[in-house]
Amino acid sequence: MDEPGTLDERFATNREEDSLGEILFADVENPVIQRLALNWQRRATVKRDDPALLDIFDVEAFDYPEDIIPFADHPTYLGLSPEQRGEILTWAMIALNRNTEFSEQNVVNPAFALILQGEFPGLRGEALELSLLQAMVDEQYHILMHRVASYVTRTKRRRPYRDSDLPLPHYSRVHLDLTGRAVERWQRSLLTIAFATTTELSIGAYLQLLAGADGFQPMNMALAKLHRHDETCHGSINGELLKVLYPQLSKEQGSFLLRALVHALEAYSANDYRTWETIMRLTGVEGGDEMLRNCRESGRSALLRDYSGLHRVFEELDVLDEIDFDWSSVKLSGDLPYLL
Repeated sequence: MDEPGTLDERFATNREEDSLGEILFADVENPVIQRLALNWQRRATVKRDDPALLDIFDVEAFDYPEDIIPFADHPTYLGLSPEQRGEILTWAMIALNRNTEFSEQNVVNPAFALILQGEFPGLRGEALELSLLQAMVDEQYHILMHRVASYVTRTKRRRPYRDSDLPLPHYSRVHLDLTGRAVERWQRSLLTIAFATTTELSIGAYLQLLAGADGFQPMNMALAKLHRHDETCHGSINGELLKVLYPQLSKEQGSFLLRALVHALEAYSANDYRTWETIMRLTGVEGGDEMLRNCRESGRSALLRDYSGLHRVFEELDVLDEIDFDWSSVKLSGDLPYLL
């Protein structure tokens, strides 16, 4: 067991081993990164006054939008009482808050830390490092916001809604499985970069679904709007990082990174049916497992989040033909969650 605070040796920088790019980021003209670093003081959610979450919680409202769950129109769900449907939707929001924490804490911030620790020699420069440090502060604040939202929900609903009752999020399970099977340190590092990039370029569209939904919990709607505001900027950072890093990699490393991005795309766009199965058991829905099987068999495996930002980055890198992913399974609106 490593001592507290020590860096996992799998991610320790060793400049004598495989170099992951050598062109200094500072040598690349990048006004996007520079602008984001300079504007953080004015734009970051952490710099704003917190909304009074307790004051805007509506105990009569559903905590998660009904129209984006995969079984919204299934007869089993429609036959439930409003109280039982409300329980399902509250668990859905608790799961979203927990998933956000896992992703930010175990994928996104570790990816930023790898860059700051020198794992990718070609990714450095004062503006970049400043923007990454700012983004890491943002991500920690997002974790706090979502934790507070779950706390408020438990308090107002007067039910435990224990996070520990839910399984590890699907996206995190896939990332852990792939990094656990990777042989080389550089493979683990590129997997973490790929999963972080996919998260940061895609989560904004998912949050927009929540922020724009009608008739659900005002507190969670406000939370989604605040979180999305920052993620639009973070997506821009990750997109620029990918565009600079990929051309510097060896052929083997570049191919590995593209495969890792496909794994991340598939994992992030999938409905987490293992979590839904757990929620069915927690809420005692009779026929819940059969309902979920019906949804999976009918092809409701994707959340149809908007992947326009990541698709645009692939276009600019001219690698779309090398991305083995069914883009028809997700949404490409052209409304980029990405600052240009």
